[in-house]
Amino acid sequence: MRIWESVRLAFRALTANKLRATLTMLGIIIGVGAVITLMSAGEGVSVYIAEQFQGIGSNLLFVAPGSREEYRSGGGPPGTSGSLAELTNGDADALRDSIRAPDVAAVSPQTYSVATIATGRRDMIAQIQGVAPDYAEVRNWYPEVGAFIDQEDMNSRARVAVIGKDVVKELFPDNPYPLDQPIKINDVPFRVIGILESKGGSQFSNEDESVLVPLTTAQTRLFPSRSKSGDYLVGAIIIQAVSEDRMDAAAEEVSAILRERHGIDFRDEDDFALISQEDIIAVFGQITDVLTIFLGAIAGISLLVGGIGIMNIMLVSVTERTREIGLRKAVGARRRDILYQFLVEAVALSLVGGIVGIILGATGAEIISALVAGFRAIVTLQSVLLATTFSAAVGLFFGIYPARRASLLNPIDALRYE
Repeated sequence: MRIWESVRLAFRALTANKLRATLTMLGIIIGVGAVITLMSAGEGVSVYIAEQFQGIGSNLLFVAPGSREEYRSGGGPPGTSGSLAELTNGDADALRDSIRAPDVAAVSPQTYSVATIATGRRDMIAQIQGVAPDYAEVRNWYPEVGAFIDQEDMNSRARVAVIGKDVVKELFPDNPYPLDQPIKINDVPFRVIGILESKGGSQFSNEDESVLVPLTTAQTRLFPSRSKSGDYLVGAIIIQAVSEDRMDAAAEEVSAILRERHGIDFRDEDDFALISQEDIIAVFGQITDVLTIFLGAIAGISLLVGGIGIMNIMLVSVTERTREIGLRKAVGARRRDILYQFLVEAVALSLVGGIVGIILGATGAEIISALVAGFRAIVTLQSVLLATTFSAAVGLFFGIYPARRASLLNPIDALRYE
């Protein structure tokens, strides 16, 4: 019997019991829909994380004091006061050497801490960052109104501040642009010179709650801290490479300069952590990939349940159609013709259920995107092909036994079956 004849007979048998076929496909529909929805959500999380880190600037390297070994031994995470190692203004100045570091486009040291910000009637806790003038360019974060910190502010250790949108909302609810207004940071008076563009909050931090002040002002008036040599400490140094393809070269140049300045022997480990945006995205990407696979595996369980349902219904169908099988064998149908017919029925159930499940999964992804602000679940071709292939495989696997059982029936016994 030709394969197309088997397909025709299979669909005729399925349409003869529409309700039963629909209920049988329900497990496959739910399974495929769940797989696509959850994998789309996982892919959306990966893209969201990448966008969050790309939004902080381009071609960036982050240098923090303290090696990972110090962190594991209790010295504190890199960049915190508990870290055993130090970064200084001198380190930042050395990295600006265009001869030794030709692939470094910009260097922006910063220090940061949490402090109380207050006006006459309101106060809040926010992150205070002492930054240099090139911070705006490196981070691609400029004032929406007003001015940014300039070199004159740095030289004079001016008490000026550029504040985030959420700080404005909290401290100046009736004034969206409080330029030249006074605020106090840890009881030290400052003047607002700019309002930063909104960066938006995330699960990692809310940059709109930041307050930027000149680095020199933070080091002398707010959070004074010096190294053993007397140089002012910085919490981190942000490096911008000249281009994306020179990131590795810039990292090598930065590492060589800092190792020399810190007197690190070639056999010893760095006393600083050098991390790129790609490193951070890759780590989070690995986590989200594992999460996506885990969610897909959970959803795949329902596909197995749907496959068991297909096997159950196909066994019932073989029993109901025993006389039909005997009659077809008596008039010349071969064993493989019967095998193909029931196998095609099982695969057809799973494939049709898979197609409906794809539509259901895509709808679920759209619903998630609509319900979660700023998030977009992404339906990929990979997830669709995976779910469809798996559903077809389920139908094939769970349809083999009933189809084989039908093909092995003795035609005489089948004709006498009541």
